[in-house]
Order: sequence, then C-alpha cells, then structure tokens
Amino acid sequence: MEENGYVFSPLDLKILILFLLRRLPGEIGSEDLMLLCQEDGVVSYFDFTVCLEELRESGQLVIEEDYCRITDRGRITAEALESSLPYSVRYHAGQTADREAERMLRDNSIVTHHGVEETGCTVELRLNDGISDVLSLRLLCADAAQAAEIEKNFRRHAEDCYQKIMAILSEEA
Repeated sequence: MEENGYVFSPLDLKILILFLLRRLPGEIGSEDLMLLCQEDGVVSYFDFTVCLEELRESGQLVIEEDYCRITDRGRITAEALESSLPYSVRYHAGQTADREAERMLRDNSIVTHHGVEETGCTVELRLNDGISDVLSLRLLCADAAQAAEIEKNFRRHAEDCYQKIMAILSEEA
C-alpha cells in the first residue's frame, strides 16, 4: 500500500471502511463506499477491493448484489479499533459519513414509480418523514417519458413540492 496520506496499512483501511459503514443508516454500493474512502485520494482501487474482500471473509461485513453493510461483529470491531485511526482521519471520515448518511436518508424518504395502465401512464410520488407519508400523489401523464421527467424532478425538489402544495392549499379564500 502506498503511503500517500494518513491511511498507511491495510489494517488502517479496514478500520476506515468499518468506521464509515458503522455511521451509515443502511447498505451502500461498494463503488460509493470506495469513493468515500478515496475522498482524500489516499486509497487505491486495488487496496480497497482486497480489504473489502478480507472484511467480508472475516464476517465483518456482508456484500450482496454489490451492496455492503456492516455486521454486528464489524460494529464491535469498529468500536474497539477506530480510535487507532489518526484524529484527522476520524474527523474527516466522520464528516464524510454524515453527509452520505444525510443523502441516504433523504433518498430513502422519497419514493417514485410510474407505469402504464388502461387509463394511461401514471406516476406515483411519495415523501415520507420517517414515520409516515406526508405527501402522496398519483398523476396521469402523457407518456412514460413525461412520467420519468416528473420522477426526476420530484427527487430533486420533493421538499419544495411539499411546501408549495401546502402553501397553495393553506391559503385563505
């Protein structure tokens, strides 16, 4: 392993991987996890894949359909060893994990789906606050292309859509 930054050994990289996974709210694609580890440009693809496979073989994490999640064993290991990472690495990786966790939670709170039915193409849009849906819409669209565009825009602006709908519906006549 090259010594380009603060992660010098395969053990350091394994601890970093577990550190990041422990702070995420669910599974993450292995490519996305690699990008989180490479944020400082100090981890090579080869080193990452070797360490990830060794963590899988040792039962620290599970990889299914190219998605990784930490196991209970991995959590215990991370809690015991993460303090061995330099403070600057833990601090920066913690910030990176927090941003990714926020993105993952937002993505999980937005559900979109479209399909063609006898009456035409419909798109379903839902925004969830973690307890229940706060917004659920079903719209008739001209075609699948329009439905896909609506889904894309809703994913980008779900909170704004909710606020605008509430403002319009809350206006006094």
